[in-house]
Amino acid sequence: MQCDITDILARDEVKYGHLNRRQYPDYRVQKAVDMAMNILFLPFRRTNAVSMSAAIKQYISTKYDQHPDMFKIDLEAIDTLRTSAVYSLEAHVSGVQKLTLYAAELVWIGGKFPIDVRTPSGQDSSQAQIGVDFTWYPALGFNTQRPESQNNLRYELANVLYNLASLYTQLAVSLNRSTSDGLKSACNYFCQAAGVISHLKETVIPELRTMPPEDMDTVTLESLQQLLLAQAQECFWSKAVKDGLKDGLIAKLAAKVSDFYDQAAEYGTMSDIISTEWIHHMTAKHHHFAAAAQYRASRDCLDRQKYGEEVARLRDSLVCVNEALKESRWINKIVLGDLNGLKARVNEDLKRAEKDNDVIYLMSVPPKSELKSLDRAGMATPRIPQEVSDPYSALGDKGAFGQPLFARLVPYAIHVAVSIYDERKERLVNNTIIDELEALTTKLRDLLQSLNLPASLQAIEKPLGLPPSLTTHAEEIRQQDGLHKLQRAMHEIRKLKANDEAMYQEGVGLLKIEAADDDKARSKHGTARWTRQPSPQAAEKLYAQVNEIDGYLKSAASSDELVRNKFKDCESVIQILSSTKMDLDASVPSSKRATLTPAVEKAADNLRSALNDVSHLERRRKRIMHEMREKVKNDDINSAILAETARFEREYPMQKIEPAMFENLFEDRLEQYEKFRRVVSEEKESQPQLVVRIQEANAAFVTARRGDSSTKEREQALQRLENAYFKYKEIVSNLNTGRKFYNDLATIVTRFTDECRDFAYHRRVEAGQMETDLSTALSNLSLNLQDQKERQSLRSHYAPQQQPPPHSNAPITAPTPTRAPQPEPGIWNPTQGIKFGGTPPQQPQQVSSNVHHPTYPNASARGGQWDVSRGVQFG
Repeated sequence: MQCDITDILARDEVKYGHLNRRQYPDYRVQKAVDMAMNILFLPFRRTNAVSMSAAIKQYISTKYDQHPDMFKIDLEAIDTLRTSAVYSLEAHVSGVQKLTLYAAELVWIGGKFPIDVRTPSGQDSSQAQIGVDFTWYPALGFNTQRPESQNNLRYELANVLYNLASLYTQLAVSLNRSTSDGLKSACNYFCQAAGVISHLKETVIPELRTMPPEDMDTVTLESLQQLLLAQAQECFWSKAVKDGLKDGLIAKLAAKVSDFYDQAAEYGTMSDIISTEWIHHMTAKHHHFAAAAQYRASRDCLDRQKYGEEVARLRDSLVCVNEALKESRWINKIVLGDLNGLKARVNEDLKRAEKDNDVIYLMSVPPKSELKSLDRAGMATPRIPQEVSDPYSALGDKGAFGQPLFARLVPYAIHVAVSIYDERKERLVNNTIIDELEALTTKLRDLLQSLNLPASLQAIEKPLGLPPSLTTHAEEIRQQDGLHKLQRAMHEIRKLKANDEAMYQEGVGLLKIEAADDDKARSKHGTARWTRQPSPQAAEKLYAQVNEIDGYLKSAASSDELVRNKFKDCESVIQILSSTKMDLDASVPSSKRATLTPAVEKAADNLRSALNDVSHLERRRKRIMHEMREKVKNDDINSAILAETARFEREYPMQKIEPAMFENLFEDRLEQYEKFRRVVSEEKESQPQLVVRIQEANAAFVTARRGDSSTKEREQALQRLENAYFKYKEIVSNLNTGRKFYNDLATIVTRFTDECRDFAYHRRVEAGQMETDLSTALSNLSLNLQDQKERQSLRSHYAPQQQPPPHSNAPITAPTPTRAPQPEPGIWNPTQGIKFGGTPPQQPQQVSSNVHHPTYPNASARGGQWDVSRGVQFG
């Protein structure tokens, strides 16, 4: 076929992809165009240039302990790999390695860095954002000029794999398919393209964690996969025809081609991306190969002397050809020529077969319903290249691609695993050991305070001056500048709280402004046009965080109020403890030295012994807690996790490293804290005995001193100072907890505000794009309506039908004859023509015999009644 290349490219670019001279070298253009006219290929997706190295370098420097200069060569290589892969838009086999190498590196890097901006539960979102916005243009559909950007490594991988599938299809159509070797290679390329699409649909897109691109939804990818399998099967069928295989086998191959095209067209009608031209092409091919299958089956019947079945299958083949020719308006001339050629061959064989059967063989012709359905021989299956399905096998010392990039960088999953272990370790130590010991000690102090101990005993033992324990407590507070320390801590906490609230209100304000703008646009355009989700639904997680953070702030405010009231109640006493020793002595009244009876002295010794045991117990518990904190501080699991990671990579090289793989290691490491948990259990068991002993000793002491009130004022003063010291320690602990809470909350609120800012920005960009689309919608309305009508008609074609199929040979019910109704006088009946009034009384003249009636040549019209076939006659 002689035609101008430029005309072919211009005419078929929209229907069959962007085939141009830049994508194909000159020596291949003519062959690609000629061979591609009856087969489809996928156009490439286009992208914009981005610098991955700059973003990765920044991420390493801020999120990892390793210096980015260690990976200078890797950073340069990743940009080179991307440029080489995404701009190799030509049908050359060298592009396969470029794309598969870059795709394998993306999978590998996904184990080193977070794949997108979403975070695991409990992790900081800033740890899950690499900072590269990958921009790609759709290859199919109506929005090929509108780019889409995502900060997502899986999104980049999906686009690269789509281009790999596209490259395989373009390699297939560039081959010389007039030879058996060319058909075999084309079949292999189409099967590999279908395998890549299958891998994209079943593995990559589900891991995307975001909405997939509009031309990568499930039904679109399924339609493309079935189309590629159909074309692979068609190549195998063509090779079987060329190699002269038996008609029965060729019929089975053709039937499977028809099935693949049928499924491709069915999924295509459910997609809003597959063009109607492609759907018409698939539909025509479906009927074409159904006809070819029946034709080859008829030839097999002829060989097996089943002459009646031969006629039946030829008739069905002719019906299928006619169904395919109904698509002649939309299919190209090559496909149409193939259909007309097949129809001529079928008509010729059908006339011969009917004549032979009617004259010679006299076999009954079975109806279609009695014909055995043709068996299928499926030779086309999705074949995923190993470099795509298992990229880790191609990386490493023994892999085809060599050592992967950033091999020395600790995987991101390792950092997550370390943070998980640290969190569990802190929770175990603080909640089940330290907090339990502090709670037991607090119970003892509350008991002593309720019994007015040790002040009642100290007042007798030292009626003048200060007890040593109280002197030690006062010195501790003075060295810490206790009162001012508490005041500074509360002021600092108020500042942290104010900053958190300001940041939180900023995020809430951004959400409110965005929601107001969205509601305004929805009111302007209506819900039918403004189809995106309302703000609370689009950012459900953010709106849930609004209430969550608000609850945190309200709970913290309540706790702050309790601490302030606690401080006010003991502020004056703490001020006394912070004063000089002279002022402290003056605040405690002295008592006269009392004469101790043997009973009082014995009871005081027993009580002192019990209080000394309490002091020893508190010191022991402090030592345990200090030891615990030091052990937690020095417990670094990094080296153990790295060793375990190396073992996983040796034993399971195909498996991606995940934090869950270190659960056994976590359990083994946490076993070292079990002995401290046993200590806590022992303390819980022994403390009740000490409590009983203190209560009994104090009761005996009180009984022995009954009636002695000489030390009452001194006891109260000493006890007030003792209680103030422990209250001071409690407030310090509360303020440290509050400071840590507001610092942690600052991280949460900052992340919340950043996410609100990002959400508002993307929604604003999306709204601007929607406004632009709506403003141009009227100009494209007629085109869209026409496309929708065609698509709807195609969908109705694939909808379940209740009536028999169009190829059925079921008998058609004959029409029932009815008598024409007689007209009523004075009423004109259209079936009787026009009658003119005022008929003359003479006899009607005979119409000239030279008037010809097309249906009844010898009939003559009656005078006075107009026959439409005779025209108008006068006289």
